[in-house]
Amino acid sequence: MKTHNEMVSNWMEDPVFKAEYDSLENKFTLFDELIRARKRAGLTQAEVAKRMGTKTPSVARLEAGGGNKQHSPSVATLNKYAKAVGCRLEIKLFPSTIMSKPLLRLNKSLETDA
Repeated sequence: MKTHNEMVSNWMEDPVFKAEYDSLENKFTLFDELIRARKRAGLTQAEVAKRMGTKTPSVARLEAGGGNKQHSPSVATLNKYAKAVGCRLEIKLFPSTIMSKPLLRLNKSLETDA
């Protein structure tokens, strides 16, 4: 019998599976960060919920990715969560690898034209 990691490793050889798996990376990173921040603060989900003015199941759904509804949290909700765990929310946009290559070429051509 294969382990979970062995199965995922085999599935990752399928380009369709890998693309779908990679597309979920940002979502999982967000949920991991929420849980990490709460644990760093030494709080339970119930304590975070109380600080947010909501109920424990709402915090559990938020940390689990929305449950069956797969609803993305609003910036306002993420701000409330951040404040409840003693953090501040920071959102950054980074150029994708696809976009950064043409930008690099553009910068190089500008340097040679000068």
